[in-house]
Formats: sequence, structure tokens, C-alpha cells
Amino acid sequence: MRDDLRALLERLDFEPYGISHPPVCTVEDAHAHYAGLEGVHTKNAFLKDAKGVMVLVSVPADRRLDMKALPALIGTKRLSFASPELMLAVLDTEPGALGPLSLVADGAHQVRFAIEGSLLEADAITCHPMDNTETWVIPRAVLARLLADLEVEPVVFTLPA
Repeated sequence: MRDDLRALLERLDFEPYGISHPPVCTVEDAHAHYAGLEGVHTKNAFLKDAKGVMVLVSVPADRRLDMKALPALIGTKRLSFASPELMLAVLDTEPGALGPLSLVADGAHQVRFAIEGSLLEADAITCHPMDNTETWVIPRAVLARLLADLEVEPVVFTLPA
């Protein structure tokens, strides 16, 4: 585990729990391994808008991410997927391992965090701890404390039904 992530968990007095599994790069790959975990499973994307604004977006894994509608929902310009190299440089995370915990690497606060509102209302969510061989369960209260500790004010949006 990364030192900065370990330090965050210590500050939050949170002992993570979850499962280890073979490397997964897609929600479909992961589902076979984490189907039994409690919490809403997440899908995450690292995006960049036309003006260079970087956004980490988290939505429920079973929801479709409409790239044309999303900019209006989160207050950005046209969005596209950012390069794996940029994600590694800014969030120190490889493709397939992205999640809210990746924000621990963004000490310069270069990345906006946009989260679908139902994830903040869920009892818990699941996500990778910057490593796609593990999936952790993050209770709602811990997610709120984590974001506060990292001084991240999320952009909360609702996906259309």
C-alpha cells in the first residue's frame, strides 16, 4: 500500500476491508470477483475538458456514462478521456485502478471530483485502492471524512434515469 494512502487511513482511523483478486481493467472483469461485497460498485473515469480541466468521475457501475450530457451536469466544457500518461502523472494511478482513493495523490488539487449523488447516499461504495488487484468497501461516513481530509469539495450530479 502507498505511504500516502496508509497515512490517510491512519488519520481517518479506518481499517479497510475488501477482497484481493486477479488484475481487472473493466467493470465487467471485476464483477465476477466482487459481486458478494456489500456496497454500490463504482465505475470511474478520468476526463479532461476542452480547456484542460481534469475531472475524476465516479458513477454506479451499472449506470451508463453519457459523455455528451455529462459536461452540463458537472459544469465543464466538452469532455474526452484523458490519457493514461496524464492520469499516472497527476493521480499516480494506472488505468483500471482509478477510484476516489486516487485523489490522495492529487496534493496540488488539480483534479475536480464529480460523483453521482446516489453514491453519496449509499451505505457504502466499493472501489480500488489505486491497485486493480484489490477492491475495498468504503462506508458513507468514511467517504465523507476522506473527502474532507483531502480538502475535496465534490461536484455532485444526478444521472438521468
